Formats: sequence, C-alpha cells, structure tokens
Amino acid sequence: MKIPDSARQLIESGAHAHLVTLNADGSPQVTVVWAGVDGDEVVTAHLMESQKIKNVRRDARVALTFESPTQSAMGLTEYLVMYGRARLVPGGAPALLQRLARIYLGPDVKFPPMDQPPPGNVMHITVERIAGVGPWTGRAV
Repeated sequence: MKIPDSARQLIESGAHAHLVTLNADGSPQVTVVWAGVDGDEVVTAHLMESQKIKNVRRDARVALTFESPTQSAMGLTEYLVMYGRARLVPGGAPALLQRLARIYLGPDVKFPPMDQPPPGNVMHITVERIAGVGPWTGRAV
C-alpha cells in the first residue's frame, strides 16, 4: 500500500511511534520507537535482540500508532494507525538510528552514544491498512 503524503509527513515530523507486536501467547507487547519512512515502508532500528524482535521473528503482524499535534474539525486529536507485516533486515541499525536521532534529538547529536554499536536489525514494515483520525484515512471526522 502506498503511504499517503499526510501520513508520511506525520511520521517524518518526529512523532513517536507505538509499536505493537504479538507475544507467543497472543497478548500484545507495546513499545515506543523512533520511526522513519523508506519508500512505502515504515522503518525502525533495533540494536539488541529485544522482545519485539523475538515476537516479529515468530509472527510478522504488527501495528503502529502515531499521535499528531493537530485536531480534526470536531476537535479530536488526530492519530495515525498502521497495520502491516514486518521483516527484519540484519545490520544497519546504527546508521538508521543516527538518521532518526537528527529528527528526534537534534541535528548535532551522535546516536547511539557508543563507539562500536552492534549492527542490530532494521525492521521494515509493509503497511496493509491505515486507520485513525486524520487526513490519511480519506474521510472527514
């Protein structure tokens, strides 16, 4: 699915993402992550083998939410929900984190703040469905 320009702008604005993966028992696991866009995929970087990475290795289904600083015509806080499937690409996490750190922390920051960070994984999320409240849904609220 093509990511609408309005959704792309929100993601690239530095809005934090809430990434939902599925634990082995089917319960949700939620974490806040930095996110970017690569073509029509959402990308996140992960240095360590965390629970979210283990979950995606087992079940690729994920959801992401982003809160917007804007309000709809009805006064509701706008938010973006993306449902999709994730794939992990080994390596590249430090470079993506550095790129995203310029957005989330500032232009002159060094991140991760270590000399030899592990290569980690880059999560590529193929968006299958978009929901929420905002221009990315294509309907007025």
